[in-house]
Amino acid sequence: MKKMHDERLDEKQLSSEDVFTGRLLHVFKDKVKLPNGHESTREYIKHQGAVAILPVLPDGKLIFVRQYRYPVDSVIYEIPAGKLEKGEDPLTCAKRELSEETGYEAGTFTYLTSVLTTPGFTNETIHLYLATDLKRGAQHPDENEFLDVISISEPNVREMIRNGEIYDAKTLSTLLLYLLKK
Repeated sequence: MKKMHDERLDEKQLSSEDVFTGRLLHVFKDKVKLPNGHESTREYIKHQGAVAILPVLPDGKLIFVRQYRYPVDSVIYEIPAGKLEKGEDPLTCAKRELSEETGYEAGTFTYLTSVLTTPGFTNETIHLYLATDLKRGAQHPDENEFLDVISISEPNVREMIRNGEIYDAKTLSTLLLYLLKK
């Protein structure tokens, strides 16, 4: 991702406090100097990054997973996704996550883009891929991962978006790119 700087907008870190370290994220509280010379506090989360994959079957149907997401207390429709292991290449992660979550393996992976999920409080970057030339294999999710794999036609996906049934940001971003590039 391209980083841009402008001294009229950039903030300068004055200090950093490590607030919490967990399995998934690392929380910091920093003091910063603002462009106008004042000081402020920034609380943010460092995240190792992730991938998301839109698998497309030969008949044009799109593969989704349905799973319960505790923070939003709901089962939601998402494309397969997962976090990067330390030092892992995003494409390697995409291949692993597609296989684990859906059982499919792809003959072709196409990189679409990388997105910042919520840059107001985290550096999490998700690398988005399209997976085609799919071959069915055995699903093997992580021990604590419970999900359904569903194939949905493109017209039905569009209707689900309009009806608010698909509202996950990484999924919507990937679908938008896929539909724009078709």
